[in-house]
Amino acid sequence: MTRRPCLVITLGDPCGIGPELLLSSLAAINRWAEVLVIGARAGVDLLEGTPAKVRWGWGVPPAAPPPAACPYDAMGLWTGPLDPAQEGDAGYALWLDPTPEVTAGQLKLGEGSALSGRCAVEAVRLGAELVQSGRADALVTLPLAKSAAHQAGYLIPGHTEFLQELARSPITRMAFASPTLSVVLHTVHQSLRSVVEGLDVDAVAETLAFATDRFIQLTGNLHLKVALCAMNPHGGENGAFGLEEAILDEAMVQAEARFEAFDLPPGRMPYAHVPSPFGPGPAPAGWSLYPPRNGGLPLMARREVEVVDQRPRDLSMRPSPQFFGPLPSDTLFLRAARGEFDLVVALYHDQGLIPIKVLEPDRAVNLTLGLPYIRTSPDHGTAFDRAGLWSADAANFMEAAALAVRLAGRAKGQPWQALA
Repeated sequence: MTRRPCLVITLGDPCGIGPELLLSSLAAINRWAEVLVIGARAGVDLLEGTPAKVRWGWGVPPAAPPPAACPYDAMGLWTGPLDPAQEGDAGYALWLDPTPEVTAGQLKLGEGSALSGRCAVEAVRLGAELVQSGRADALVTLPLAKSAAHQAGYLIPGHTEFLQELARSPITRMAFASPTLSVVLHTVHQSLRSVVEGLDVDAVAETLAFATDRFIQLTGNLHLKVALCAMNPHGGENGAFGLEEAILDEAMVQAEARFEAFDLPPGRMPYAHVPSPFGPGPAPAGWSLYPPRNGGLPLMARREVEVVDQRPRDLSMRPSPQFFGPLPSDTLFLRAARGEFDLVVALYHDQGLIPIKVLEPDRAVNLTLGLPYIRTSPDHGTAFDRAGLWSADAANFMEAAALAVRLAGRAKGQPWQALA
């Protein structure tokens, strides 16, 4: 009998919207997977007395826990409809609290603190350990606050960098995948000034080549069309608005060369030495990162657009991606969403995230490339100003969980599917 996947969900900052997103979504996620939540129980206790959309309670874990259960002492969390007499889906999760000494009385709903930051980071640490050791199939992280983590003494830029450190991976990149647009960031949490000052041929070439390598692996498309954003308006206008595009031109040449090496055997990728949850070889026949919903179209219908540069492509097992750019970002993202490009590499945080959050506010999922396991996350923050109001939309969190289930199914050779 096919087993069900086990998702580890870290609660994020207990004073943000993570706990209410989890409670309102648990029953739906249970349709696809067993759930192991790691975080401060105090985050749920803080919601007592708020205008909740579900009931919840704590109980003893069942006699037969999920197949990927961990060796730690766990409790049970259940959710159900507000009216006990009303029929509705019930949710259930095992719950681990790595900071049991923290109580709701020490936290304030809607305000991050050193204590809430410690709860969030320690949950991520334990969650990563459980997934990397094989006790669960994928990691889904609810948002933490970098400022609260810093107050607690964890000087981490964010989830991606912390997970890279824990996994000891030589390289990771933050990606955002959605049905119509996929983006990889060259830099993440740093100032725009430092992005420009630190622009480097080798570093950009590495991001381009690594992002292409991983998206070929994710999609099974050996002939990926990859576009690089320009740094300056209008692509620099041949130096009129800056000279950074000359650096980007050379980076593209270097990235392309990594896929044309004569000693690269058929089917082998340039970054085969970097950890991955997927084995070698192509994606399964018919594999799709985002299967259509009920046979319908995604939010924006893809239109095939003729690409001017149509170089001959090797149709064997040798990867032969095409690189385009640097292209002005004010038009590039719409071209990609219409199907002209399969992947966009953005140079800095807002350059990539503003368009994907406008075009795919519900379905864009944060995906970490370069880890030995699957990690997804919603693409929003802690929203302290909305915590406890139960007004936050859980759709993006559901998409992150659904993508984790599908990717785990492919990685484990299981027919796991989920549509949020």
